Amino acid sequence: MAADHVDRLRREGRIVIVGASLAGLRAAKTLRAEGFTGSLTMIGDEPYEPYDRPPLSKAVLLGKASAHRTELPRRHETDAEWRLGVAATGLDLTAKRVRLADGDEVEYDRLLIATGVRARPWFREEEARLDGVFLLRTRDDAARLLQRLRSARRVFIIGAGFAGCEVASACREMGLAVTLAERAGAPLVGALGGVVGAVAAELQTENGVDLRTGVTVTALEGDPAGRVRAVHLSDGGKVDTDVVVVSLGSLRNTEWLTGSGLGAGPRGIACDAGCRAFDFRGIVTDDVFVAGDVARSPHALFGYQFLSLEHWGNAVAQAETAAHNMICRGADRRPHLWMPAFWSSQFRVNIKSVGVPPMGDQIMITQGSLAERRFVGVYGHQGRVVAAVSFDNTRWLEFYQRQIERGAPFPVEYPTMDRRPEGRQPLDADFPDPSLPTHGPTVTLSGYSPADQQLVFTPGHH
Repeated sequence: MAADHVDRLRREGRIVIVGASLAGLRAAKTLRAEGFTGSLTMIGDEPYEPYDRPPLSKAVLLGKASAHRTELPRRHETDAEWRLGVAATGLDLTAKRVRLADGDEVEYDRLLIATGVRARPWFREEEARLDGVFLLRTRDDAARLLQRLRSARRVFIIGAGFAGCEVASACREMGLAVTLAERAGAPLVGALGGVVGAVAAELQTENGVDLRTGVTVTALEGDPAGRVRAVHLSDGGKVDTDVVVVSLGSLRNTEWLTGSGLGAGPRGIACDAGCRAFDFRGIVTDDVFVAGDVARSPHALFGYQFLSLEHWGNAVAQAETAAHNMICRGADRRPHLWMPAFWSSQFRVNIKSVGVPPMGDQIMITQGSLAERRFVGVYGHQGRVVAAVSFDNTRWLEFYQRQIERGAPFPVEYPTMDRRPEGRQPLDADFPDPSLPTHGPTVTLSGYSPADQQLVFTPGHH
């Protein structure tokens, strides 16, 4: 078959995208921009057009933006059929069909899964249903929380990851009393380690947050009317509150794929560097692709570890790569090699990172100082620079990104640093034991296995 005929076939047919958020929308736009002329179906469990999530824990809670005015650029230019407000409930790989919650089925020739993550709920359902207990993931979540905060007196936040810390910052800016509880020894330790976490802790306490570390929440107490009124802690403490924000990280939306044969589990959907999904045997598929928060893909710069990245930029870049690879011939496919990058704003301090900080076992403060909370910290692993983080000092991050890309040596050498190396010794980055849960990582290193399922091998008879 002539190559041009094969190319034309790949730009025709039926493509279905499950997940109508940032990654799904960007993939749809890329497909059309690169010449896909076939039918395109977008499936989303929320009834809304794709919208931006980062503002929800920042500008929206401060009243600087409306939760219902965070839409991404209009969808209409993508020329797609939109099935919004209906979740995917199953996948038949053999028949190439996606089952929907309304009983319908959608057939595809190629499928992109971009179902993302959802907020991890409070583990006791009856306590989670108390009036005044909130999650923060969707725009409806943000709108409801903001409405309640306007009449609240005291807020209790469970989990001091980035989202929890940002909510604490917004609440303090609103003048609310805030208690922030974290199982680990400091905020952000799962994402940035204990050295930087100690700075984050000072930032919280100096801005009036009642920070409780090394504790867990054992119970949420309600009043006779079903409203939350107190939080009980593992150290015996009790804190009265009228709002609880549960910020315990996220769960990947893979349950609908149970029994499908894909390499999908609680850690996401495994895929190769070209975004093609693995089946549960570790064999790559050719017509199912994955992008965004739900994907686990190997990264060449980080020892081909499978990385799960909950990053805005990663969702965009991976969706564009997946869309490109869906409609081009094999020789023209490209790998997804986006450099992990993340940002947060707390108490008017801008925090940004590049690379994979949790991979680092040591850190050097190369610019500025921890005491001034204006610094750059560089992470090392096995003699290489693997990440950098900045507090109000972003101008160095592009330089350190290039250092990561070229595998620059660690410890970092003078004259890169502000001062001579005697005062800049590597420190233990102080990440918690990865087997212990924390509420901070935005990057998850999940080893090499393509799935959490186990194969059973039956020896053959010769």
